[in-house]
Amino acid sequence: MNIPGDIREPFDRLFGELRPKLHRYCARMTGSAIDGEDVLQEALAKAFEALPSTGPIANPEGWLFRIAHNAALDFLRRRAREKAISDEDPDMIVDPANPTVDRQAAAAGLHTFMRLPVAQRSSVIMMDVLGYSLQEISAMLDTSIPAIKAALHRGRGRLRQLADEPEDRPSPRLSASERLLLDAYIDRFNARDFDAVRDMLADEVRLELVARARLNGRKEVGTYFNNYSRVQDWRFVPGFVEGRPAVLVCDPCDPAARPSYFVLLGWQAGRLAAIRDFRHARYVADSAEMSVL
Repeated sequence: MNIPGDIREPFDRLFGELRPKLHRYCARMTGSAIDGEDVLQEALAKAFEALPSTGPIANPEGWLFRIAHNAALDFLRRRAREKAISDEDPDMIVDPANPTVDRQAAAAGLHTFMRLPVAQRSSVIMMDVLGYSLQEISAMLDTSIPAIKAALHRGRGRLRQLADEPEDRPSPRLSASERLLLDAYIDRFNARDFDAVRDMLADEVRLELVARARLNGRKEVGTYFNNYSRVQDWRFVPGFVEGRPAVLVCDPCDPAARPSYFVLLGWQAGRLAAIRDFRHARYVADSAEMSVL
């Protein structure tokens, strides 16, 4: 569909401004910063398909959040992890402005939000993490205000319970073969030996430079390393992102600082088959659980 420029350009600008905020929502709905980016990209594609050619949208921010919310629900259904939502008391009164609860929700890990039913999860994220009002949430999620209040009450109570429970997830592990491949890639990259890095590529390697570009095949992907050779703002270290082996990217001038973004690698028969680089989507790292090896 051919969208007029006076409609498409404001939408592109708004989406660029809202992308980090939309990601915070999608990441907490899916329990993963990485899956949240997948859902966000799906929502963007759906928004472009649904963008009207006849005139501006009355509430474009609410419209985008509603599409992102539905995309997150579709993702959860596909993953078969959606939980049944218990009936709520529509007359339950909730104080919508509680700084202690706000801080607790904002600090909760992504996996913690996954332990809330969907309705509670979305309401708590919208109000306590993103700061929307009851009226705005009602319009975005097409849900009544009493139902949102009830979901907030139950969700906040559950978060308080979960905050007191010990962390029982196992520490991520990396096999010896995986560690050798990851270390080899990082060592060659840090040495700026990009020809040696290219030698690791599979013929059909795929690259996603998130929020920027997609490249396929050794020839196209080879140009990606030229861009890294021109900048000095990175140093790679091995680590984990949400339990997955990853390249964490640190500031060489401040190695003690939290990694600013990360790169995921996919291997096939000892060759590098997939690269997913979040350099231009650093908001993903803000929500991700990362640890250095």
